[in-house]
Amino acid sequence: MKKFLTALVLLFSFFTLFAQIPSKKELLSTPELTAAFLYAYPVTVAENTPAPKGYIPFYISHYGRHGSRWLTSDGDYVNIYEVFNKAYSDSVLTPLGKDVRRRLAIICEDARGRSGDLTSLGVRQHRAIAERMYKNYPQVFAGDAKIDAKSTTVIRCILSMDAFCEKLKEENPDLEITRQASQRYMYYMNHTGKEYERWIRDTTLAWRANYRFLHELANPERLMSVLFTNPGYCKENMSSAAVMSGLFQIASDMQNVDPGLSLYDLFTPREMFDLWQAMNYRYYVTLSTSPESGGLAVANAINLLTDILDKAHEAVNGNGTAANLRFGHDGNITPLAGLMQLDDNRSSEKDPLKIYTVWNASVCTPKASNIQLVFFRHKKNKDVIVKILHNEREVSIPVETDIYPYYHWQDVECFYREVMEK
Repeated sequence: MKKFLTALVLLFSFFTLFAQIPSKKELLSTPELTAAFLYAYPVTVAENTPAPKGYIPFYISHYGRHGSRWLTSDGDYVNIYEVFNKAYSDSVLTPLGKDVRRRLAIICEDARGRSGDLTSLGVRQHRAIAERMYKNYPQVFAGDAKIDAKSTTVIRCILSMDAFCEKLKEENPDLEITRQASQRYMYYMNHTGKEYERWIRDTTLAWRANYRFLHELANPERLMSVLFTNPGYCKENMSSAAVMSGLFQIASDMQNVDPGLSLYDLFTPREMFDLWQAMNYRYYVTLSTSPESGGLAVANAINLLTDILDKAHEAVNGNGTAANLRFGHDGNITPLAGLMQLDDNRSSEKDPLKIYTVWNASVCTPKASNIQLVFFRHKKNKDVIVKILHNEREVSIPVETDIYPYYHWQDVECFYREVMEK
């Protein structure tokens, strides 16, 4: 295991980054981009470079994150609202603070009892991804093609699977689609290794960096001064950094829900950038290719990539499956993108202040993020090629090819088998 982890770290260090990472200017000017893992899926058109002459699509392997959701705990809303409610009772809210309290009351009521649930936007996201997949590769979904869909046992993932499959069924009612959500499949659908769990429990890297971003860079005192009339009250009754962070989390997630309210006006562009950096760094260290984890984070996706390769091998050899669809979480697709070394997921950066230049959670893991492997077979010589899509964008992997964005399947399978064997 240690040899494998060391090999992964070396691989991440050597390969060139073909990133489409938003610049600092773009992040400062577009608040939604600072939502990190809360960013709503932005894709409306899937890339689809025509395959080389004679190749026909016949199989798709997919892993997708659930769509847009409310925050995962009612407390994420209520705890912040109660701060403002108490301050209102104590007569220490500014006019802006009172208006924030009003907005939070509406937001809390909308979210009440829905924590972690899929929103209507989440449903639309998966229906749209399914529609684009169907229209781009109709040969895969012709006739009574057999589709195997699996989800983790979490409701938002199950409903994402249902939205996706229902759209495919609307496009072609003859499709034979099986859907399963069972503990039986969680060992690869939502796996975390014991060594990783120990590391997460013991490490303080992410939290130290988070503290620095919140206290030294974002500077919550400015925000507190425009919301509360008494600075001493803030020091005695709350953690200003926690209130700022909580407000920003709610603000970031509002793009995923329907009340039509925003809290972005509370923050300066620079504050949003630094608050985003805190979330982005934490995700990079704990889920992606950061050297700090020594490869433990991406190793969580070994079972998942093994399942992808095994089922693809069976489909290539003619088992009759047209597509394997999988629906899970950010904690699964982020390590998978790193393990697969997709073009903007190969970085190895230790400096918290430089992470944003090489990796961006909003790009890697927005709501409804997905990885697709689309397989093509030559109609005469039966040769098989594959292209890989990350959020419906054609991406590169460190495998030689003379037909980019397509790769020879034999080379891809061999590469990933060797990575995991090491």
